[in-house]
Amino acid sequence: MSKYYVNKFLFTIDRDPEWVASYKEDPRGTVDRWEKQIGRWLNVTEQTSWLEFTPEEREALSTHDYVSLFENGAHFFLNLTLFIALFDEEYAAAHGPLAFQTEMARQLGHWTGRDYPSVAM
Repeated sequence: MSKYYVNKFLFTIDRDPEWVASYKEDPRGTVDRWEKQIGRWLNVTEQTSWLEFTPEEREALSTHDYVSLFENGAHFFLNLTLFIALFDEEYAAAHGPLAFQTEMARQLGHWTGRDYPSVAM
């Protein structure tokens, strides 16, 4: 996993309500658009041609598979906060406060007692 690139995606999407809405509505299209418009920029003047998602990363991001992202070393906080932004409101409406966080914990329950996957690059 290119952890830097995945974490850059999680971080930048979560910081912009329009990107969050787009990612919720059309995750696959948003991943593609983000990669073209934001992902390859190193700063305001430089682009890179070597960063891209692996097929596994692209699929996990395109299907909102936060468990796979976690298991493969995406930064837990970035992963958590983006998916809270995507799903917390509807989970809370249906199941009460912290319902999405509880569901995410349930989905990651098989990690109980184990070390977190490394977030080192």
